[in-house]
Amino acid sequence: MSGWAVTFLIAALVAAMLAFGGVPGLATMAARIVFFAALAAAAITGLIAITKRRRS
Repeated sequence: MSGWAVTFLIAALVAAMLAFGGVPGLATMAARIVFFAALAAAAITGLIAITKRRRS
């Protein structure tokens, strides 16, 4: 599970570089949406991994 969290975090960072790096127009909007979605997915996946580890 923590591997997925890292994957989503990397996806969020790549999207942030595209969004805040000057890609024009619609690509900026799409990159920001992907950034926040991947960041949320990383946080949720990380929390799931932590709670599963505590239960074991």
